[in-house]
Amino acid sequence: MRTSTPLWLLGALGALSLTVADPAAAADPSQWTCEKCPYEKPSRQASVELGVGAVSDDAARFGDYTGLDREGFALVGATLRHRYGDGGYADVDARDLGLDTRSLAAEGGHAGRYALRFGYAEIPHRLTDTARTPFAGNGSGFLTLPAGYPAATTAEMPLAATLQPLELGTKRKRADAGGTLQGPAGWTWRVDARHDEREGTLRGGGSFFSNASQLALPVDHVTDQVEVSAAYTDTRLHASLAYHASSFRNHDDALTWQNPFTSPVPGATAGQLALPPDNQFHQVRANAGYQVSPKVRASAELAFGRMLQDQPFLAATLNPFLAVPALPAASLQGRADTLDASVRVSVAATETLRLAASATRNERDNRTPSLAFPTVSTDMFLGAATRASLPYSFTRDRVRLGADWRGPKTLLLAGGVDHDTVERTLQEAGRTRETTVWTRATARPIDTLTVALKLAHAQREVSSYVPVAAIQPPENPLLRKFNMADRRRQTVGLRADTTLGEKVGLGVTLDVSADNYRHSPVGLTDARSAGFGADLSMPVSAQTQLRAYLNSEHVRSTQRGSQGFAQPDWTGRVRDTFDVVGVGVTHSALKGKLELTGDATVSRSRSRDIVRTGATPSAFPRQTTELDGLKLTATWHYKANLSLLGGWAWERYVAEDWRLDGVAPGTVANLLAFGEQPATYHVNVVRVGVRYRF
Repeated sequence: MRTSTPLWLLGALGALSLTVADPAAAADPSQWTCEKCPYEKPSRQASVELGVGAVSDDAARFGDYTGLDREGFALVGATLRHRYGDGGYADVDARDLGLDTRSLAAEGGHAGRYALRFGYAEIPHRLTDTARTPFAGNGSGFLTLPAGYPAATTAEMPLAATLQPLELGTKRKRADAGGTLQGPAGWTWRVDARHDEREGTLRGGGSFFSNASQLALPVDHVTDQVEVSAAYTDTRLHASLAYHASSFRNHDDALTWQNPFTSPVPGATAGQLALPPDNQFHQVRANAGYQVSPKVRASAELAFGRMLQDQPFLAATLNPFLAVPALPAASLQGRADTLDASVRVSVAATETLRLAASATRNERDNRTPSLAFPTVSTDMFLGAATRASLPYSFTRDRVRLGADWRGPKTLLLAGGVDHDTVERTLQEAGRTRETTVWTRATARPIDTLTVALKLAHAQREVSSYVPVAAIQPPENPLLRKFNMADRRRQTVGLRADTTLGEKVGLGVTLDVSADNYRHSPVGLTDARSAGFGADLSMPVSAQTQLRAYLNSEHVRSTQRGSQGFAQPDWTGRVRDTFDVVGVGVTHSALKGKLELTGDATVSRSRSRDIVRTGATPSAFPRQTTELDGLKLTATWHYKANLSLLGGWAWERYVAEDWRLDGVAPGTVANLLAFGEQPATYHVNVVRVGVRYRF
């Protein structure tokens, strides 16, 4: 099971991916020619787009990934497409430079010889703008409290005078660059690099025994990735070798916060949480595909990887009054080796029958030392025994056999068998085996109707399920974790497409699945889902096109639990429903000089949790969300190279969540909460601009 890949081998293979067959030719790429390249004629196309916009209201959810959370913004964009005639080219695409979602992409080079790429993007992720907290220093690794803290309960804290707004969210800045070099005799070399910076705050929490606080976790991450590869292609063979490396660095090792509650134990005045540690990943990957004969093709892929993490450990507690034994090591010395290998063969047995077979192995060999650590409960109590770390490993083997047969007329049949085996260490189920049998049929019974049906049956069996003794506190021996439990799964999928008249298209989709965990006394016992969808496209006139769609999904699950660490004594049911309806129209007026589009969407989601502990079930309040949107855009081609742009968008969002509704920072006596409320907003967005082409 162990896959040892020394670091010197990773480096050697990485260097090998940059070697060439002919060093002299590589030194002078201008001598390489591409006699069959269809070079475009010299040309230049460019456009500039300028405009302004306004947002009626600030709403974090509406600005999530869109950057539309400011009252005024600028619209700036540009494109350039230049062809030199001899194969040289340059492309530039800049979008939304006046928003927080700005992006820039550029590529240039010579067709058939080389290419250079550069990109930059910013991506905002807004979580909430309704949170409040008395902590100062949010966004850093140290949270402090003003005067008046600690207190016995939230009711005794000076919240009214100390609460301050807190915006939760992150912003990612990404820069990437790369190059491709086309060598002689079918060789291609490629280098890609990416640099990501992510800053902001995320939701978190910490506790001192029964008293808890919501905390702003600082985010100050840097991720660097690089990949170099070499590929060779001829009429029958395609092969490549690549080396990938990534490095993650966190500028904050931990978050330390003051305890806002009066502690009954001396010294429990501050807590500390570890944040994501620095780590690295290295991988060497090779793949090849070979056309054995006109009817047989084989391919294979092999990848060796290594994950490393050796961040120094934090202290077991900040409480100076607890006599905590020394840690067993100064750092994790974490290392996990991975192996990913696959082979695939496809055979065209006859003109109407194609066969395919594949085998895949995935290994994770965790070589991190298993250590025994002292236990401390929320910086207040010292445990009597140590707790061991569990370096989990696994091996997964998948074998797939399939066939496609073209029957008489329009009949297409496909079927296959998939077998999946997973072996685990330090887990309750040492081995699980799952076999899936599936079939798919497609036919066109009449010229205007196409129908596709897919059926699948899967059964997973567990060799034995034994609680891991090292897991503390111990698990209920009747518990079965759903990903390692016996399961029987049935799925049905149906798709029908028809044309009504000459240009009207209608499609209908139905998907149903049912999972049965029949051997799980405690845990998930069943899960069912049903989805329905329909889409319609039709011309209203020669100038107007109409489209519409409908999607509905229903999900239901049941689980059993035990309050007494024995037989199940309660049952929980979850029912979720999602419905989306959309209508869109495109209209061309004034002989094509004016283009109008409109889109309207209505979506609803509902979630209901019911817990039965006796004869009478107890239902939690229903969770609901409502999202309605309307978008209108207009483009007036004033001249051949000048267009005027306009747009209006409206969005309404209303959510009800009993976990947040009415819960202020001091509502719960032993919980200092953010007081975050479900998102509710009505937002209008207006844009006007001009696009000039030259």
